[in-house]
Amino acid sequence: MEVTLKDIARECNVSFSTVSKALKNSSEISQKTIDLVNKTAKKMGYHTNAAARALRINKTYSIGVIFEDITGSGLQHQYFAKIFDSINVHANKAGYNITFLSHNSSQSYLAQAKYRRCDGVIIVSTNFYRDDVQALLTSNIPLSMLDFRDSYNHSSVMSDNKTGIRIITEEIIKKGHKKIAYIHGEESDVTKLRMTSFRQTMKKNGIEICKEYVKDAIYHDPEESFKATEQLLQEKEQPTCIIYPDDFAALGGIQALAKHSFIPGKNISIAGYDGILISTLLTPKLTTYQQDAKELGRQLVEQLLSNIEYPETFKSETVKVSGQLLQGASIMTI
Repeated sequence: MEVTLKDIARECNVSFSTVSKALKNSSEISQKTIDLVNKTAKKMGYHTNAAARALRINKTYSIGVIFEDITGSGLQHQYFAKIFDSINVHANKAGYNITFLSHNSSQSYLAQAKYRRCDGVIIVSTNFYRDDVQALLTSNIPLSMLDFRDSYNHSSVMSDNKTGIRIITEEIIKKGHKKIAYIHGEESDVTKLRMTSFRQTMKKNGIEICKEYVKDAIYHDPEESFKATEQLLQEKEQPTCIIYPDDFAALGGIQALAKHSFIPGKNISIAGYDGILISTLLTPKLTTYQQDAKELGRQLVEQLLSNIEYPETFKSETVKVSGQLLQGASIMTI
């Protein structure tokens, strides 16, 4: 005879809903009760029948994830890898599995999500303005999104890009720099926020931005940063400090500087963004702003599950996640 949640509830002398939440490690239930329920379920030989559960409550406990990678660094990129790991850990802890939806599929994102019966979708990176993505945004599928706010009242989790760039720029200015170059990533809401913050911080400190010092590149693309750095070094008046769009892209800049016998922290200064492991392994150690990837992943899952599991009381919100400055030795005092 199959053991049910009601059987476990009766044995533990708790309610059916308490058992259900305890088996999903819900924060609403005390750890003592969670341990009791799990121990009792194991002793009674309870095994979740995923297919039966999905039919019974019209849920598959499956979360779709969208991640479009422009540069090819993909899931190997340390920043995104931390986010995905955090998403997976917190989704699994709540009893959900994640599945990636493919941009290369013959089906649209919306069609894939419906075909796989995803209870909700987390959007980490995409072109939000593309027609197929807009179709998903206007559907009734619960969503949570990283670094994007739309007009459809979906939840979003934002890394505090404005504060991050302000802190990095202020650190550079504090060390006496005025000829500051900024290589930014491709056009996006994140790029706009960062550029606005850079301009505001420079203006607040009475420093004029040289238009030749602002260069386009692509996030996580060392080759593009190499080219942009080369362009900056051709200027009659070279910048004394260069801000890169991210730590990985900074590697290309470091190669270009080495080609011209420039050593970060010695005869030029540089700063990164993201705070990935590689920034601590460079010589000199890179000064960068570390985004809290683990917290971003946790918040993306938490916002989505609140929508999926409590739709009647759910209210979408924008959650801002702060990071921290990681001091290195790549910015010299002048």
